Amino acid sequence: MAVAPPENGTPPDPAHPRNGFDRYFEISARGSTMSREVRGGLATFFTMAYIVVLNPLIIGGAVDGDGKKLSIAALAAATALVAGLMTILMGVVGRFPLALAAGLGVNALVAYEIAPEMTWADAMGLVVIEGLIIAVLVLTGLRTAVFRSVPTQMKTAIGVGIGLFLTIIGLVDAGFVRRVPDVQNTTVPVSLGIGGSLASWPLLVFVVGLLLTIVLMVRRVKGAILIGILGSTVVAIIVEAVANIGPSFVDGKPNPKGWALNVPELPKTWVDVPDLSLLGNFNLFDSWGRAGWVVVLMFVFTLLITDFFDTMGTMVAVGQEGSMLDERGTPPRAKEILLVDSIAAAAGGAASTSSNTSYIESAAGVAEGARTGVANLVTGGLFLLAMFLAPLVVVVPFEAASTALVVVGFLMMTAVRTIDWSDYEIAIPAFLTIVLMPFTYSISNGIGAGLITYVVVKLVKGKAREIHPLLYGVAALFVLYFLRGPIESVVL
Repeated sequence: MAVAPPENGTPPDPAHPRNGFDRYFEISARGSTMSREVRGGLATFFTMAYIVVLNPLIIGGAVDGDGKKLSIAALAAATALVAGLMTILMGVVGRFPLALAAGLGVNALVAYEIAPEMTWADAMGLVVIEGLIIAVLVLTGLRTAVFRSVPTQMKTAIGVGIGLFLTIIGLVDAGFVRRVPDVQNTTVPVSLGIGGSLASWPLLVFVVGLLLTIVLMVRRVKGAILIGILGSTVVAIIVEAVANIGPSFVDGKPNPKGWALNVPELPKTWVDVPDLSLLGNFNLFDSWGRAGWVVVLMFVFTLLITDFFDTMGTMVAVGQEGSMLDERGTPPRAKEILLVDSIAAAAGGAASTSSNTSYIESAAGVAEGARTGVANLVTGGLFLLAMFLAPLVVVVPFEAASTALVVVGFLMMTAVRTIDWSDYEIAIPAFLTIVLMPFTYSISNGIGAGLITYVVVKLVKGKAREIHPLLYGVAALFVLYFLRGPIESVVL
């Protein structure tokens, strides 16, 4: 395990922790310091605070089978509450700098595919069931065993792929990369900025923030990523005050030159009372009768596969970024990390925020020096404060926070050199794992395609004995996952 370089010329002594707090969280043992952990916790929060705004918009914009909507204010409060509590729990139990919040992709699945077939309470009940199933798999050791059955170089590929995935998320969220409208009848799917140019103030803020962060990193300035986010936010507030740009959507109409998600303005109200009325609004069993057991099983299976492997990939990537993996590519306290993640999935359903899962944005905190669960105490505490300080959370625009994702993507990409590209048996599955994550916008798709290809290649080469027995089962499950559309059309 790598020890971070000393801050002030005095390296931490792994053999002599400063106190019980240091000993429990292994701060010195992992070569970290309190200042690094605080910086890392702040950086992680700022790169994922958008979920407090975005998750309510996704879930609150959908209707269930009875035509009902959930309160956006209540969703925002519940999103911040569960993210805060589960992130702190990960810090205390897993002692690993991995923050959690409502999972993107999963929330859209719940909102637009599951909820329309039943009530909101029924849909959230399925999320609870899925989380409990994963918890059982962790406690029986199966989830950890599956994780360890994946070859080390494939785990490296997963981390690299997630780095590219983070990069494309950052570029898209900032509007630097945009989908070309279908009306243009072009075969080019994406382009630079607006019409191939940086024709807006928000885009220039992103570019300036990214260059600032890169310069600070090259000059080895401590807190470069966090300084980049905060500096970009200050610039964005000034630009908005002068130019009055507004949001990317005005009265339901697109404003391509507007700010993505958050308009960087100092809020009129700094404190608000959270609405926690959605807590406990779930039902475990009514969905089976209303939607039918086949539909419900397919929904639970899809949720299960997505959560199961997304977290495994994220855990590896974050550990890889901080040099916290052992010789088998496994982070410390892997079982505890996976257990907390499964509890978070169930907790998200119980609070109507959809499944909560580990966030790859945690890598931004690790890049700032976080190596222990102490960073989670900072991030989780800020999420809890966000319940009351929601107006402040929406000050940071995507254009400012996304700079961190691009830089962290570069840092994670550097591990690609450890893959043996001359060995096609591992290189081809690794390649598919890496490229399909950003190009399909899914961690699970990349992992699934890579593992299926790995098994197929080994079988064709007559090396079946080199495949861990569990990988056969995992590959088969991913085949079902990819074919779930045709399967649903046949059996439903």
